[in-house]
Amino acid sequence: MYGLNDQVADDRGQVGIGTLIVFIAMVLVAAIAAGVLINTAGFLQSSSEATGQGAADSTSNRLQVVSATGTSLDDDGVGVVSLVVKKGPGAGNIDLGTTTVEWIGPTGSFYQLAENGADGNPDGRFSIEAIQDEDDSSPVLNDQEDRLKIQLDLGDTDLGVDDNTFGSEIGEGESATVRITTASGSQTTEEILVPKTISGTSAVRL
Repeated sequence: MYGLNDQVADDRGQVGIGTLIVFIAMVLVAAIAAGVLINTAGFLQSSSEATGQGAADSTSNRLQVVSATGTSLDDDGVGVVSLVVKKGPGAGNIDLGTTTVEWIGPTGSFYQLAENGADGNPDGRFSIEAIQDEDDSSPVLNDQEDRLKIQLDLGDTDLGVDDNTFGSEIGEGESATVRITTASGSQTTEEILVPKTISGTSAVRL
C-alpha cells in the first residue's frame, strides 16, 4: 500500500529538485555577473592605461627653448623671431611639423602651423631650420643633441613665402609670449622681450 512514508519521500524529492534548480540558476547568474565584471575591469584598466600614457606624454614630451633671437631690425622693431629648441629630458621623438605655435603680442594673438605641415587655416606659417641634426631627421627631434630653429615672420618682413607673415613687428621695449604645443599636448612657453634700444645692431637676444 501507498503509505505516509512514501508521500513524505515524494515531497522531499520535489523539494530537492526545486533547490537544485534554484542553485543552478544562482550559479548561472553568478557566472554571467562575473563575466560582466571581468570585461568591465579590463575595459577600465585599458582606459586608465591610455589616460595615464596620454598624461605622461603631455608632461614628459616637452620642448626646451635653448635661445631666442630677433633679426630684421629697423626703426619699427624686430621683424623675425628665431627660437632654437631641443628635446626636454626624457622626452620621446617630437615632430615640429605637427606642432602649433601661438604668438601673443601687443597687436593680438596669432596661431601658426609649420610650413608644409598640417592642413588648416592658420594666421601664418613658421619655418624650421636644422642647426644641429646629425641624422637629418628634421623636422623631428629624435636625439638629445638635435637643435632645430623655429622662425616666426612678423608683419611685412619676408622670409621667402608671403603667407608666412602674421601680426606686426614687435617694437623696442615691447614683450610677447610664444606658446609651443606638441602633438601630445605638452606646452612650452617662452617670454620674448625686445631691448629698449636696438638701433645700430643686426640681431638681438630676446
